[in-house]
Amino acid sequence: MGQVQRRRLLLGAVVLITTPLASRAQLSAKTYRIGVLAPSSSPSVAPLYEELRQGLRELGYVEGKNIAIEYRYAEGRFERFPELAASLVSMNLDVIVAVSTDAVVAAQRATTTIPIVMPISIYPVELGIIKSLGRPGGNVTGLTADDFAAKRLELLKQAAPRITRVVFLRNPAFRSSDIVLKECETTAARMGLDFQTAAVYSPEDLDGAIHGLGKRRATGLYLIEDPLTYQNRAKIAELAIKQRLPSISRFQESAEDGVLMSYGNNIGAAFRSVATYIDKILKGTKPADLPVQQATTLELVINLKTAKALGLTIPQSLLLRADRVIK
Repeated sequence: MGQVQRRRLLLGAVVLITTPLASRAQLSAKTYRIGVLAPSSSPSVAPLYEELRQGLRELGYVEGKNIAIEYRYAEGRFERFPELAASLVSMNLDVIVAVSTDAVVAAQRATTTIPIVMPISIYPVELGIIKSLGRPGGNVTGLTADDFAAKRLELLKQAAPRITRVVFLRNPAFRSSDIVLKECETTAARMGLDFQTAAVYSPEDLDGAIHGLGKRRATGLYLIEDPLTYQNRAKIAELAIKQRLPSISRFQESAEDGVLMSYGNNIGAAFRSVATYIDKILKGTKPADLPVQQATTLELVINLKTAKALGLTIPQSLLLRADRVIK
């Protein structure tokens, strides 16, 4: 047998030996399963889910390659969260991303073993979701932000000094709204503002609730943040302008869509940051050992187009403090 023939036989043997090994290695590559439990699939919130996927891609997790994402949407019906959470838990997932407070609570009740990550949370300690920020305990971790509810009320008054009666638009089904109201009620009393509330449980309630504010002689509108007000921010802004009501929200997307002002953390950045928690959990870190991070960067956004529509002149001192002014 010649040298060339022996080399060909040797190479053939290597192929026969290594090809099955490579195939087995490929087949054994882990595909992680991530569940997303969210209030809505509305196009208005779709960019947030894309931020999450982008954050995962930056860490090497790609759908169809090494991760699979299962979505469950309540479509505004919070009472569906328990059954949707149970559906995700039955799929033997590696981690669940619970997008709202009620989603976190439902997922937490459905499982004590599957890690749960929250992209946005308000008052997670006060609501009993975690034990503390530094030592969350259990299977829940993620991001939170100081609500700064009272600060938003002060900013609204600075932007529109003639405000005397502020109505707080709220969804009573949202767990943290009572805490926000309590904090703002104290601040409103200190500032000499009349304090009222308007309840909305669905998008269909918005027209009646905001149109009725004229009869109540409201002079300002405060949006208590929850999935309902976030998803319908453009409609709320339009209705508030028609009622000539200066308005404020936590979310900068609200200011971008016509609310007069927003003050809070960047929610899109929060969704992207959640990917780092998922990465650590998939690599073996327990949620109980991952401190809940508190957002420290807050942004003030002012919509001058809305101010003009309201016939309102924003004080220069406030404009100088703004992180962004929409003209």
